[in-house]
Amino acid sequence: MAKLRRIVLDVLKPIKDPSIIDIALELSRLKGIEAVNITVNEMDVETLSLTVVIEGDNIDFSKVKSTLESVGAAIHSIDQVVAGNRIIEIPMKTEE
Repeated sequence: MAKLRRIVLDVLKPIKDPSIIDIALELSRLKGIEAVNITVNEMDVETLSLTVVIEGDNIDFSKVKSTLESVGAAIHSIDQVVAGNRIIEIPMKTEE
């Protein structure tokens, strides 16, 4: 059976607590997740726009979604999904 290995999410979170540190730690506690990276892309008066990258050996997306919702965040879009026995890295394009 195929397993989710990486998910990249565009997430909106209220400016108020919890911090992105707390969110990263909460997500990293979920079974099957080995690493979480959260980057702030934009900030306005009320919200933060985040890129959340999650990697693991068997990510349960429904648990990721419910964890984010429990801290007041909302998934705006799913920007990348990697499934299977390994992660395929796409080479970065370089300018010539």
